[in-house]
Amino acid sequence: MSSTAEVARARAALAVNVCAARGLQEVLRSSLGPKGTVKMLVSGTGDIKLTKNGNVLLHEMGLHPRIIAEGFEAAKEKALEVLEEVKIKKEMKREILLDVARTSLQTKVHAKLADVLTEAVVDSVLAVRRPGYPIDLFMVEIVEMKHKSETDTKLIRGLVLDHGARHPAMKKRVEDAFILTCNVSLEYEKTEVSSGFFYKTAEEKENLVKAERKFIEDRVQKIIDLKDKVCALSNKGFVVINQKGIDPFSLDVLAKHGIVALRRAKRRNMERLSLACGGMAVNSLEDLSIDCLGHAGLVHEYTLGEKKFTFIENCVNPLSVTLLVKGPNNHTLTQVKDAVRDGLRAVKNAIEDGCVVPGAGAVEVAIAEALVTYKHSVKGRARLGVQAFADALLIIPKVLAQNSGYDLQETLVKVQAEHSESKQIVGIDLNTGEPMVAADARIWDNYCVKKQLLHSCAVIATNLLLVDEIMRAGLSSSKGD
Repeated sequence: MSSTAEVARARAALAVNVCAARGLQEVLRSSLGPKGTVKMLVSGTGDIKLTKNGNVLLHEMGLHPRIIAEGFEAAKEKALEVLEEVKIKKEMKREILLDVARTSLQTKVHAKLADVLTEAVVDSVLAVRRPGYPIDLFMVEIVEMKHKSETDTKLIRGLVLDHGARHPAMKKRVEDAFILTCNVSLEYEKTEVSSGFFYKTAEEKENLVKAERKFIEDRVQKIIDLKDKVCALSNKGFVVINQKGIDPFSLDVLAKHGIVALRRAKRRNMERLSLACGGMAVNSLEDLSIDCLGHAGLVHEYTLGEKKFTFIENCVNPLSVTLLVKGPNNHTLTQVKDAVRDGLRAVKNAIEDGCVVPGAGAVEVAIAEALVTYKHSVKGRARLGVQAFADALLIIPKVLAQNSGYDLQETLVKVQAEHSESKQIVGIDLNTGEPMVAADARIWDNYCVKKQLLHSCAVIATNLLLVDEIMRAGLSSSKGD
């Protein structure tokens, strides 16, 4: 070991860990629940981010860490048993998913905005859900637009691309349109390997240029032929979305034939386009047919300042959708996007769990009461670890009451008394400070989140308590040398 390494043993190491845990508790406790406060994070470069979260709290004990750890382990097993008893299995219909999403979103944003986001979040997850496949939240694209108010955020049953057509003569609005998604170069490209062309006369050079041009024109003509074939007997539009480039000459030809073309679409949108509009993304223009085409009820371009957006909407049964997040400034956009992501995960978890648990601190109160009864069956001083686990769980309802402006002890006593008398899963009504049956109020939390919380908090607390020595290698922080 380096002679300059710093060593902290036993009590000092334990004190460092416990102080760190308690410091984390103090930072996070005020942001818990829908009435909690928002934290402003300022990076070293001065960037500001507004966020709102609250999670695991640790409790300091005065016994040997190993005994406390044994009590924590016993308490964790009992807590998981109680969690299995209080979980409620439900068919995950839209109504229950709306309640789950609303519970999650109201802890992140104000109630009016939460109501707007709730339906958008639930409908987006239900849209991308496919029987027999895991839910892929990457198929929900989140696009931000610094425009209007955050309550104008909405679900687009299709895609929103952050660029527009590259030719002024192309239509800005196309209804009932065929969509061709392709990854084909429609511009002159240099060879992938180093090469050169040698010619003797200017005529040979001219012929070479014509041959290169004809190669691209033949590709463009195949697209035009397909458009003429499928649109000959109708007034349907035709839109080409290409991952690679389209040169000005090709854009001009396509525009003359009434085709709207977008070039250099992002790679991540290629799969989404096929899922949203149908059809398939083609890598070659050979054997093009109507089976390759998707369909959208409306394709239109929207200009906001110097930015252009292309909306592909009114798709039939889209398996990929877009949440268009609006807001007046970057701080609002970031806050709404964070809330939306939490809401999406909450809905996804509820569907995959097939069950929910009551929220509003009700589960913590029920588990804590069960642990208080259970500790008498635990032998030795390990029962004190069980009691500590129960006390730590009660921090959740206490902080919910405190952040809502109520006396935490008085509120907790009311809730515990109501729980003991009614034998129902009772939480805190944050609007009145009185006990309420969380299930009747349709306040639901994710089962898998509570389960993971109980697992991880015991493991983390145990790991911290069992550390009795800290060795920090490197230069000494003392300035006396």
